[in-house]
Amino acid sequence: MSWLIPIQNAEDTLAEALSGVLAQRHAPDFEVVCVDDASRDRTPELLADFARADPRIRIIKGQGTGLVDALNLGFAHCTGDLVARMDADDLVSPDRLSLQCAYLRDHPGCAGVGSRVRLWPQPLTQGAARFQAFLDDTLTHEQLHAARFIESPLVHPTLTLRREVLQALHGWRDLGFAEDWDLVLRLLHGGHRLAKVPEVLLDWRDRPQRLTRTGSAYRAEQHMRLRAYHLANGPLKNRAFDLWGAGPTGKRLLRALESHGLRPRKVFDIDPRKHVARGVTITPGSDIRPPDGTLLLCAVGAASAHESLRAALEPVGYREDDTYIFCA
Repeated sequence: MSWLIPIQNAEDTLAEALSGVLAQRHAPDFEVVCVDDASRDRTPELLADFARADPRIRIIKGQGTGLVDALNLGFAHCTGDLVARMDADDLVSPDRLSLQCAYLRDHPGCAGVGSRVRLWPQPLTQGAARFQAFLDDTLTHEQLHAARFIESPLVHPTLTLRREVLQALHGWRDLGFAEDWDLVLRLLHGGHRLAKVPEVLLDWRDRPQRLTRTGSAYRAEQHMRLRAYHLANGPLKNRAFDLWGAGPTGKRLLRALESHGLRPRKVFDIDPRKHVARGVTITPGSDIRPPDGTLLLCAVGAASAHESLRAALEPVGYREDDTYIFCA
């Protein structure tokens, strides 16, 4: 099997990350494909030292053209039947490979498996802490599938995938939004099963300079573009929809969907002060009727609002991930 690690300017964290990868216990034989994406610090020398000490490490020179290119370049050099993602600034459990490989062996219909994570040394924001709680509560394929439009339900550097599945998708792609969430959505929409082992197998370093905090592809507006793109090409393909939630989140989602030529039949909200959303007259939430073939998109963000909405929808016949889905 193969580890795939894109690296750029990681002199401060690379040694810890690689040491954890090389210290895997009870794991199958593996190679470590490291893509040095035109680093300008001591990363090349550190990589060379590791490669001299351990022949499992292979160094691929990237051109500095970005993460997606580095991932695809490295994948082209992976020879294993399984590909385990890892980043150069995280810490990995020594049991990661043994647990994930055992899961994939015991679940041959599963295309890939992740794990729980620990934001390390601690979550930098309350939003990050809420995201970790969301990840911890989203484990099974069914949970991952139902939550796929809320946030990315799998942390990219925890993911171990079957090579043939990743190859059939032609690897990663850059559409201007998060390549990792895009990959997860393509896997799920393609009918592939994903899951997580329940253990924490990655200390996910949370720091201000993390790419998901600084990169333009990971901004909130790009996340909404990603949701709209995959909704338009997935659940909303040839299907009418309603929207629940006329607040800022709902309006942003409607605006993003409009770029795909999609408009809701109705917009529901419980706030009597709201009357119109993106030109659509708002229907009181109390007027919700049993589903009639349309899909209800729920654009409410708080976990408590999710529970309240489930309590309102399910008694009248709505079923999550069938006739309604959460999109925030």
